Amino acid sequence: MEPSEKDLYLHKRCYFLPVLSSPEKIDSLESFEIHDDDTFIITYPKSGTVWTQNIVSLILYEGHRDGTENITLIERAPWLEYNIFRADLPNRPSPRVICSHLPYYLIPKGLRNKRAKIIYVFRNPKDVLVSSYHFYKMLIIMETSKQFDAYFERFLAGKVPSSLWIDHIEGWYAHKNDFNILFLSYEEMKKDLRSSVLKICNFLGRELTEKEVDDVVDKATFDNMKMDPRANYKLMVPTIVDSSKGVFLRKGIVGDWKNHMTVAQSEKFDRVFKERMEKLPFKFCWDIQEDPQPISSTVEENDV
Repeated sequence: MEPSEKDLYLHKRCYFLPVLSSPEKIDSLESFEIHDDDTFIITYPKSGTVWTQNIVSLILYEGHRDGTENITLIERAPWLEYNIFRADLPNRPSPRVICSHLPYYLIPKGLRNKRAKIIYVFRNPKDVLVSSYHFYKMLIIMETSKQFDAYFERFLAGKVPSSLWIDHIEGWYAHKNDFNILFLSYEEMKKDLRSSVLKICNFLGRELTEKEVDDVVDKATFDNMKMDPRANYKLMVPTIVDSSKGVFLRKGIVGDWKNHMTVAQSEKFDRVFKERMEKLPFKFCWDIQEDPQPISSTVEENDV
């Protein structure tokens, strides 16, 4: 069950990819300087990170929205702990957009005084499990379980990058008052993308015209993102990703877990997570077809 050292390393209760980071690098992030107009996109892996990267970029950067700037998302909104292309984060011009999978206790301490803004996107964890299984098979640097059944057990045990899913979301919610944070669900964005875009605009203090909002919504649809070389992550480093084994933007649907999990696995998953999930104030959508009503991830009337 334990991952190999080539796969992952455990540092301060969290698993990381060894080729892309180090314990010393993770520790150094505590003192990373925060700017007041920074926007951090924080997720557990495969919860809608790239999608949110694109939406925020379309909102904040006119050149991304009107297509006059040919900058990929990984350059536009680089990763904090997995800075693959070695972007000079401290000296990037404002407003900076930075992505991270870090748990709340490893985030730069400057974020705790409610400087900058955090958008935390969560997704129903059964789809997270399936999406991450397909994604990690693409990573040359990770010798993940090739069989779904084996990966299923690793995910439930938290022996995967970013460790246990429920710990990640519980931690961020429990410490929400330490941050200036907006919680959004992947499924909410799928059901009503326009409303989610407007919610993000409001949180970031950005007023767009109706046409600009229409442009954001159109360019942020899954099909259009798959065709956009700036957004589809097809230019990833070939020494890290084997593109012959899949794509970053695979299906983008809700409920794909039903195509992978057996009834017994679904029931086991519920036994592991259900009790703790029920203590969270979020509504989890497992299948849009079976739950067609609009949902909201607002918590305490948006006082999150």
